[in-house]
Amino acid sequence: MAFTPLHDRVLVRRVESDEKTKGGLIIPESAKEKPSEGEIISVGEGARKDSGELIAPAVKAGDKILFGKWSGTEITLDGEELLIMKESDILGIIA
Repeated sequence: MAFTPLHDRVLVRRVESDEKTKGGLIIPESAKEKPSEGEIISVGEGARKDSGELIAPAVKAGDKILFGKWSGTEITLDGEELLIMKESDILGIIA
């Protein structure tokens, strides 16, 4: 894939949630919520201060992240559904 986000944006692939509960019940597709966990695919160069100085992103490709329910813009690249979001929409990195 030849796509690089601009500025402080990141490209994220959602991590699919489990189809069963801990008790073994199968969750139907219509009842599932979109997961708020993902893996960063690509990162932009970073934001710029008013002085023009570059602020490096705190995340990198391959990081597992947690983001808000309504964060990002859904796009389709090479037949795969991905999200583009600002780095500030990321709530944290999952270790």
